Amino acid sequence: MKAALKLSLLAGLISSSSVMAADKVTFQLDWLPGGDKAPVYVGIQEGFFAEADLDVSIASGRGSTDALTKMATGQSDVGSSDIGALMAAKAQDGVPVVAIYPYFTQAPHAFFALKSSGIDSIEDLKGKKVATSPFTSSNAFLPLVLKENGLSEDDISLVKTDPGALGPMMITGNADAIIAWVTNTALFTTQAAEAGKEIVEMPWSSAGLSLYSSSLLASERFLSERPEVAERFVKAFAKSLEFTYAHPDKAGEAIHAMVPEVDAKIAAAQIKSITNLVYNDVTKADGFGVFTPERIQQTWEYVAAANELSEDALDPQTAVDFTYLAE
Repeated sequence: MKAALKLSLLAGLISSSSVMAADKVTFQLDWLPGGDKAPVYVGIQEGFFAEADLDVSIASGRGSTDALTKMATGQSDVGSSDIGALMAAKAQDGVPVVAIYPYFTQAPHAFFALKSSGIDSIEDLKGKKVATSPFTSSNAFLPLVLKENGLSEDDISLVKTDPGALGPMMITGNADAIIAWVTNTALFTTQAAEAGKEIVEMPWSSAGLSLYSSSLLASERFLSERPEVAERFVKAFAKSLEFTYAHPDKAGEAIHAMVPEVDAKIAAAQIKSITNLVYNDVTKADGFGVFTPERIQQTWEYVAAANELSEDALDPQTAVDFTYLAE
């Protein structure tokens, strides 16, 4: 009995020490939970982080600037945000955050219109009323994509409204077209279908604006103080990312399990609709989980132009820590 008791106590101590050994990591969202945020929830629910001895918690965020600030000040260790916002912040304020792994290798910006509007291309927007959110990063890139397609801002009537009003404005005809991310395609499609209508999606990535977008970022302090933890996190996150797009329905359920107000089916539909932001011609050419110096430079040139910054305001390669990329 004594031997059995000792073994039981030993097993308990081993189990307890294993739990204590899990490294805590705070993941910073840059917006509300949804299909595009699925990988971190999948990592928790499917046990990928636990397998890597990581105890991951998720912090809410309200935009790229908010996410960058929280990582820069040590409130969060790692998170998701637009690499363009990171580059602009490093050029202007030297924010101590770097990108460590790509997520969206194409930009998510797009125009949407009703199929019945007769708008099939960006050129068709001339003289039209276009609605956008006041705070979206798409607004900074709008002049660039218009120029790429032979238009200027004077060729459209741009109005700003609450993000939640964009879909209804398009469907009711109060706007000829709207600007939003393709992460909203499933939502707009559902809203239009309820009104007996169909939508047309015009991604800017297919209209001359090709650049990196949402990426996995980390505070420089976290990387310098806990590089081994960061390495384990990136590997587990990459596994979660691949699982998410291979099993979108399970990924939707993973989000819903942790955030009940997020509908699992809508989240799954969002994941399916943005697969081409994650797997596309860029990943076919360069490989999955890879930042190339050439495309980093190309992304910075777009970001500098969009934010009216001098191209020599930043060496864009300093915005990336290439240590943690796929081999």
